[in-house]
Amino acid sequence: MKKFRDYLLQNKITPQWAIFILDIFISAFSLLFAYCLRFNFDFTFIRSIDLIKNFIVVISINATLFYLFRTYQGIIRYSGFREAIRSVTAIFYSFFIMFLINVSLAILRVQQITPLTVLGIYFFAASFIIYSYRLFVKFSYKQNTLEIDGTNVVIYGAQLNGSVLKKTIEQTSNYDFRVIAFIDADESLVGKSIDGVNVFSFSQAKTVFSEWKVKTLFFSKTDFELDEKNVVVDFCLAQGVKVMNIPPMKDWIQGHLNINQLREVGVEELLGRPPINLHNQHVIDHLRDKKILITGASGSIGSELARQLCAVYPTLLIICDQTESGLYELEYELQQKYKLGNALKMYLGDVKDEVSMHALFAKYQPQVVFHAAAYKHVPMMENHPSEAVRNNVLGTKVLANLSEFYGVERFLFVSTDKAINPTNVMGASKRIAEIYCQSLQTRETMPLLDEGIIQIAGKPKRTKFITTRFGNVLGSNGSVIPRFKEQIANGGPVTITHPDIIRFFMTIPEACSLVLEAMTIGAGGEIFLFDMGEPVRILDLAKKMIQLTGLIPGKDIELKFTGLRPGEKLFEELLNKEEEVIPTHNKKILIAKVMEYNFDQVIGSIDHLISLALQNEDQEVVKQMKRIVPEYISNNSIYESIDEERLSPSLYSALGS
Repeated sequence: MKKFRDYLLQNKITPQWAIFILDIFISAFSLLFAYCLRFNFDFTFIRSIDLIKNFIVVISINATLFYLFRTYQGIIRYSGFREAIRSVTAIFYSFFIMFLINVSLAILRVQQITPLTVLGIYFFAASFIIYSYRLFVKFSYKQNTLEIDGTNVVIYGAQLNGSVLKKTIEQTSNYDFRVIAFIDADESLVGKSIDGVNVFSFSQAKTVFSEWKVKTLFFSKTDFELDEKNVVVDFCLAQGVKVMNIPPMKDWIQGHLNINQLREVGVEELLGRPPINLHNQHVIDHLRDKKILITGASGSIGSELARQLCAVYPTLLIICDQTESGLYELEYELQQKYKLGNALKMYLGDVKDEVSMHALFAKYQPQVVFHAAAYKHVPMMENHPSEAVRNNVLGTKVLANLSEFYGVERFLFVSTDKAINPTNVMGASKRIAEIYCQSLQTRETMPLLDEGIIQIAGKPKRTKFITTRFGNVLGSNGSVIPRFKEQIANGGPVTITHPDIIRFFMTIPEACSLVLEAMTIGAGGEIFLFDMGEPVRILDLAKKMIQLTGLIPGKDIELKFTGLRPGEKLFEELLNKEEEVIPTHNKKILIAKVMEYNFDQVIGSIDHLISLALQNEDQEVVKQMKRIVPEYISNNSIYESIDEERLSPSLYSALGS
């Protein structure tokens, strides 16, 4: 037994020819055993010549059937019920063929080759031995390997997926994992067993974890309630237990779960909120027959807007971006999935290039515009204020003017929570763009386009200008989570600017679906805020991400504080201290009651700002931004010195209405 155990632990695979010969030997031995049992082990009744003939017939028939049924091909240690049944079926056919031979000989009045009673005993003996030895090898290998190297794991969720997951984990992981318990919130399942494994309640989990030294917990499905999943994950991390996910069933390979598809639980799954319905019928009805333009379409928000709008199948969807490769990849993805054909148009262009944008509007005549193109990286814009103004302010001005000039029905500007009491150039530039869009709503005359652009006769329809503000989106380009993932994968350190910094997070699909709904309910001039949930401490986020990979923060992965970056603040605000909110029918969407600006009073200041940016006068650009947005106070920036100059209040007073 010890030699067999050692052989198993060497993880060697028995050659197919050895299995084939062993099965033939078992069938011959079973025939001998059947004769002995039939004649009470009295060998004088067994004529040697008959036994030799029978051995030849049985071996020939079984060799042929074993070959045809491929009973030798399976790896016994991983074999299941089907492989065992296939072997027993081959034995049954050999019994049946010999039975037919006996019947035929009896009809011809020729002596039977094998007595029928011997055949019956042979069938049951051979079936039992072949099935049993396979079962013995399988369980011997399993038990012996688990005693040495097996890692005890539990599965959360004892339904159908849990049973499938147990088999997959144990068999395809080469039995490196041993499922010792199911845990389920359904009390009706507690105390029962599945495939020989007991089901425990969550309240019993701590005892199970400690007694069995559990190393890993697997979620058996993807659609657990978010609160439930967070409770389980937090409990596991506190116990030093790693947490793993299975993919959605639609992603299983040919309907089967593969061990390589198991993944660690991502922090994005724990930060999100309960999913919302992306198939709002009011939004669909409003957009289905429209020509829609999305700027910044290859970015995180722009590309998700494109995906959700493709699902509506509008009359025409124009996706615009200045990034060639991003635009190409998005076009390929959308056409592969939605097959829009000529209803999807690509436009490579820069939003601050008025000639290029005019050509776009003239060619496609969009009815709805989603303006998501912007520079959003705070430290980068702090070093390039002129570029921030050119892209975020001038680009918005060009798009907004063209939208009103061409009679666009609705123009939605995607802003940011960093526009509220801004402490950096990026946030201030977005706030100025908000002011411009809002002031256009109350303007009595249509804005003129720059010289050199052909004018259009006739009075256009009045455009509804709508602004949306929200915070960080999970997984967006340049966000903290992808950076932390990369740093953890590289062994650290994980860099955090400040131990007390907090941020609001929202999933990209949720943010975009709320943008779409805000666009449909907006009457023009509103600034919509989104419910961002509870703020997240970035230090806690980093620690949880490290723990989810099975590592220990501060021990396996170093945490390093680098200090606030230029323009960065510890927390983002949802409202200016002078702003109030008005609820809407959707509790996740609020309207900010902000100060209104008169177009004629702000246009001169904004145009002057743009002219300074076109001349690359960074210092003067920031000074002018602070004149337009008096609440803009720089933080951790070289432009703090400008605030100390205490610009004259008379420069601000003309801006408010």
